[in-house]
Amino acid sequence: MRKYVQLIVCLSALLVPAAFAGVKVSAPSNGATVQSPVHYSASAGSTSCSKGVASMGIYTAPGVLAYVVNGSSLNTAITLSAGTYDTTVEQWDYCGGASTTPIKITVSKGSGVFVTAPANNASVSSPVHFAATATSTCSKGVASMGIYTAPNRKAYVSSGATLNTNLTLAAGTYNTTVQEWDNCGGASATPLTIVVGGGSAGKTFSNLQASGGWNGYGELAPKYNICSNCPGVTWSMKQGIKSPSLSGKAAQYNIGGTTPYSDVLWNNHLIGDGSTQGLLDSGHTIVPTVHHLTYDVYFYGTNLQLAENLEFDIGQFFDNLGLMFGTQCQMVNGQVWGIWDNVNGRWVSTKAPCHPLNNSWNHLTIQFERTSSNDLTYKTITLNGVSSTINATYPPFSAVGWYGIVVNFQLDGNYKQSPYTVYLDNLSVTYY
Repeated sequence: MRKYVQLIVCLSALLVPAAFAGVKVSAPSNGATVQSPVHYSASAGSTSCSKGVASMGIYTAPGVLAYVVNGSSLNTAITLSAGTYDTTVEQWDYCGGASTTPIKITVSKGSGVFVTAPANNASVSSPVHFAATATSTCSKGVASMGIYTAPNRKAYVSSGATLNTNLTLAAGTYNTTVQEWDNCGGASATPLTIVVGGGSAGKTFSNLQASGGWNGYGELAPKYNICSNCPGVTWSMKQGIKSPSLSGKAAQYNIGGTTPYSDVLWNNHLIGDGSTQGLLDSGHTIVPTVHHLTYDVYFYGTNLQLAENLEFDIGQFFDNLGLMFGTQCQMVNGQVWGIWDNVNGRWVSTKAPCHPLNNSWNHLTIQFERTSSNDLTYKTITLNGVSSTINATYPPFSAVGWYGIVVNFQLDGNYKQSPYTVYLDNLSVTYY
């Protein structure tokens, strides 16, 4: 997909910074000794920006943004190892202003279950990914961990102090519990309420980052035509990466070169023409019936700030129509999510923030819908438990002679075409 670069200079924001009162942090208190996970609760101070406060976040160290949420209030828990932290709670307004309140805490070593996925009160699609770790005061350590999808309904058990699995659940609200049992006869648990959407009726391609069928292409600035041999941009992909990895089979994607703002697109044909998954759909009985698509992935990088954009797409083509569900995390242009306008061939910035973490696995879930009139709708984007409702609809474009569903991942080069690497794991596409 082509990338369009627009440089905008907002002189008013540069010359007239917004005035803030400090962020009001109700928990934890400054100088407190706490146990992990650490509960944070805060509300934004006043601002002179007429559009108000856009989002709030928590830094666990200088430059380490651990949590972001839309709006003017914040209430979350962050898992931290034992130690002393100079944390900061920050707010950002729609005029480019910001304000912070420093909070110094000491995290003591304790026991408990620490769940990293799903987030409490999250809306998710099936299969639901659960990831957690546990510690215990028992000298013999943690024996096993498990998941209850309802009281007394144990759905999963694994040995050891870590848990990482996917559970298939029907649509509905679940009061789940993640529990650990130690070797001394003790136990502890963390409750999680989740809402499973209708996607559970669908079918899922799982661990696509480890699948065959990926092809890489360069896109040279300024025209961004796809090319296989492109002087000025370099790329590579390596599968079966064990570290960093969640599943033990992550994939590594690399970009470099000499032509600024050039991109690399990786593409895999899932259903229809050229299917790499054995679903050629020669009778055309699958693709025309698909109205809901979910892109779910974990990504990791050590220098994500070197990316111009990180792009995650699904394309659907049938009856001479094309629907490119394109989303990009605009690392440079506002640190918000952009969505693709099919007909006009341009990126449209949303207000949904995109602040992925370096040196950490970021969990991304994007939900798309094809309407009864064959328009495409961007439903929600959820990054690290922070869900943004988009609900933006665009018409399809003409795509004569091609049929199928494809998944894309793209790295965009910056003004220096700085080389960087991104890892993907647990990549799935759900359709129904």
